[in-house]
Amino acid sequence: MSETVYEERMQLPSEHAANVLGRYDQNAKKIERAFHVSLIMRDDSLRILGPRIAVDKAKAALTDLLSLSERGNDITEQAVNYRISMSMSENEQLLTDLDEECICYTISGRPVKPKTLGQKAYVDSIRNNMITFGIGPAGTGKTYLAMAMAITAFRNEEVGRIILTRPAIEAGEKLGFLPGDLQSKIDPYLRPLYDALYQIMGADNFQKNMEKGLIEVAPLAYMRGRTLDNAYIILDEAQNTTQAQMKMFLTRVGFGSKVIVTGDLSQKDLAPGAVSGLDVAAEILKNIEGIAFCELTSKDVVRHPLVQRIVEAYERFEKTQNRNHERRKNAVRKGGRENR
Repeated sequence: MSETVYEERMQLPSEHAANVLGRYDQNAKKIERAFHVSLIMRDDSLRILGPRIAVDKAKAALTDLLSLSERGNDITEQAVNYRISMSMSENEQLLTDLDEECICYTISGRPVKPKTLGQKAYVDSIRNNMITFGIGPAGTGKTYLAMAMAITAFRNEEVGRIILTRPAIEAGEKLGFLPGDLQSKIDPYLRPLYDALYQIMGADNFQKNMEKGLIEVAPLAYMRGRTLDNAYIILDEAQNTTQAQMKMFLTRVGFGSKVIVTGDLSQKDLAPGAVSGLDVAAEILKNIEGIAFCELTSKDVVRHPLVQRIVEAYERFEKTQNRNHERRKNAVRKGGRENR
């Protein structure tokens, strides 16, 4: 016996239809596949047909996306994917709840907001703790959101300066001799930090504040021996620090300062056998008041949806590798015991 087809209707004004349903109805097709429903648009009315529970979930997702559109947001593929994933989970939350908070605006006027629950938890953690560790894969907005929070605090005169740093380690390849002065040699390592600053603050404003010494972008080695008061300090690519470097950095923190440490434990460029300072910090500092660890996942990736699929594919591959490695180790142990 076939399941009864249920129908719901919702008003979808023509000025928002293209945004919500997507170019060539790409978003609509994605929602149809995810919820096993059919969407039929006539004038300003959208018919949703399918099993009762599926129709209710699809309507809730579409209503949420419409509310987002009415607030002036572009409905991206990432937003649709994330809304669908939230509908499938037990902790369903509206995207409009995330949209309520705007950290700041870029130089082009684009609002910078948390786009996932993980990002919102990360921003809240930065706001409520002196030191926050943001750990997660590429594309989850760890550095960009940290930069937005730092620039906002600087503009509001909550801190007197911004200090951005990262370890100067090559990403798996030898770059050889780099020409130019010292600044020219370290700039390639710090380029991602400059890019975020230019987007949010603007190149001219950044240069003026840098010349005044109010914004500093430097390799981690430059932090040794300093005490950093009244500053917003961001350590990026922290998975490439050694245990000694991480300890050195965290003990630079002075009064009135806030620290954000970001890193991706799956992309270490340390020498073989070297222990990451981020791994050690996560183990020994997790229960200290005022220090928070916020873990972002592949669900929080906000770059092109293909990046999310790449991250998830690598996670599956690495899990399989780890399981196979454990099996081989156990087999070796078992064989050793039998030969005694």
